[in-house]
Amino acid sequence: MIEILTPSELDRARDTGRLVGTILQTLKNRVKVGTNLLEIDTWTKELIEEAGAESCYVDYAPAFGNGPFGHYICTGVNDAVLHGLPHDYALADGDLLTLDLAVKLRGIASDAAISFIVGEKQRAEDLKMIEVTQRALAAGIAAAVPGAKIGDISFAIGSVLTAEGYPVNLEFGGHGIGSTMHQDPHVSNDGRAGRGYTLRPGLLLALEPWIMEDTSKLVTDKDGWTLRSSTGCRTAHTEHTIAITDTGAEILTLPKN
Repeated sequence: MIEILTPSELDRARDTGRLVGTILQTLKNRVKVGTNLLEIDTWTKELIEEAGAESCYVDYAPAFGNGPFGHYICTGVNDAVLHGLPHDYALADGDLLTLDLAVKLRGIASDAAISFIVGEKQRAEDLKMIEVTQRALAAGIAAAVPGAKIGDISFAIGSVLTAEGYPVNLEFGGHGIGSTMHQDPHVSNDGRAGRGYTLRPGLLLALEPWIMEDTSKLVTDKDGWTLRSSTGCRTAHTEHTIAITDTGAEILTLPKN
């Protein structure tokens, strides 16, 4: 299903996006060395409920997961890049943490992710990976104009990632979003320009470049959810929900000032 939002629905999408961005920024500000992943999950639940919103994750049970997710946020540490199931782990100095959050407010969902280093031990390689995913996301957003194709976004994202030498996995990528979290069209993190669905005002897309340092192969953790790099290398993931407007892409998941 591909949804095209009405102007009033787009106004609600702006509220949801701002909430998601603000929660992620709040969590980032709270996290420190010694923070437990289950604490982050509890904080997320509290922030969602305080806003009168609902989690897109707790009851989520797609074919690729092991039953309902059962938590409020995805927490990926180091080699865990997607669908990180919160568990009893205290963050160490130098851990590379990814937080991925999807929330629904007044019937409209929004999805975003950030990666950052916990504490003071910052590896140059980690900082580069984070920066490259951010730059790839910016390129994809710049390509998301009315009349362009989904392939134009994929090509823009992939061009940045591959130019920096990172292998690109095409199993998971961006997606449409609206009244539900995951919709068509799929947005690969690499592709051919000029191909695919034509972008129209009112379309919402969650764009999410993610990379692994030295492989494109994923393995599933024994928890049945967390996807890790097959080599144990570090990973990074950056995501925004955007709206296609008459003049270009509007980023919805920026935090409230």
